[in-house]
Amino acid sequence: MSVLIAGAGIGGLAAALSLHAAGVGAAVVESAREIRPFGVGINLLPHAVRELIELGLGDELAAIGVATAENVYADRLGRRVFTEPRGMAQGYRWPQYSVHRGELQRLLLAAVRERLGADAVRTGARVVGFGDSGEWAGPGERGGVRVRILDRATGTVEESAARALIGADGLHSAVRAALHPQDGPLLWSGIRMWRGTTRAEPFLTGRSMVIVRDGDAELVAYPIGGGRVNWVCQVRVSEPGPLTGDAAWNRVGRLADVLPYFDHWRLGWLDVPGLLVNSGEILEYPMVDREPLPWWGSGRVTLLGDAAHPMYPVGANGASQAVVDARVLARELARTGDVPTALARYETERREATAAVVRANRAMNRAGARTPEELARVTDTYRDTTGGDVRTLNARASLGRR
Repeated sequence: MSVLIAGAGIGGLAAALSLHAAGVGAAVVESAREIRPFGVGINLLPHAVRELIELGLGDELAAIGVATAENVYADRLGRRVFTEPRGMAQGYRWPQYSVHRGELQRLLLAAVRERLGADAVRTGARVVGFGDSGEWAGPGERGGVRVRILDRATGTVEESAARALIGADGLHSAVRAALHPQDGPLLWSGIRMWRGTTRAEPFLTGRSMVIVRDGDAELVAYPIGGGRVNWVCQVRVSEPGPLTGDAAWNRVGRLADVLPYFDHWRLGWLDVPGLLVNSGEILEYPMVDREPLPWWGSGRVTLLGDAAHPMYPVGANGASQAVVDARVLARELARTGDVPTALARYETERREATAAVVRANRAMNRAGARTPEELARVTDTYRDTTGGDVRTLNARASLGRR
């Protein structure tokens, strides 16, 4: 039996590739009937880029991404406040890439189907339940997990046996809900986010990410290749608290709701109103996370990525942490045939590390740094807290080693 992964997002596909590279069989089920290149831009930090390069995807990543060279903090008149080098310019041995999320997902999907087989990812299939199975699971190994899978096309539910079940099914994870029926609500930061991509001329170095804040409004913009600029507008509209509405990440937003906050901004080197007006599509959603869990999984079932540790996108770290999850998971399953022990070791290594990132993202969101000294302190503290120190990453052993 293979390890069954629920969810063919960035984390789920990275897990399938990592397990295959470690000699562990894997299969993926995805609720969407078709995996299409939806979404907007995301960032892959050096610790995740390293892992994907070690999986043999370096050339493909370089072809679809922009190697970010700097973060530029500025005011709404375009005056620089603080500049921080990024990626290899900061001393890392690996770049930081800004990419279109859908294109990255398509790249990983193609690699999974090429390496694991054309039928390794089954779409239109959703995990709706699971339980222990006493069946043979592999050489010298008894036991397994029996997974109930809904075929969305026919409405039928079938059962499949697996060595382990990995819930990589995102913010609204069905696996997490089954493991943690008393889980608390999504927690809203009080910030609404609008996101889009726009055909636009390069700005500053052409590989710059810009962060501009004015009162309760903030803009983040960066190139993602193909002559496109990804933009994120964040506006604080409420006090933090439990979310009572929808948190779908692909909800269509309205220009009329976001433009009034930014139509007076004049950076000079970037036309912010034009960026919003000329966007092909606008997505809107609340900035949310969850309280870190005291435990992720049990026995042969565990969580990965956003299903395990949803976080604010403030540190551009969500997808990167999912990739690291995938690599550690595969390493531990390759080390021992005792699946519950392997999953427990994986959780021990990753649960507190990712909880620290969740808390660090909250702290960065609250920081309100304005001066160069404050911004330098906040960014340095974030790297130290989240395990992104340059020397530490450059020196540590590969996560792919047994």
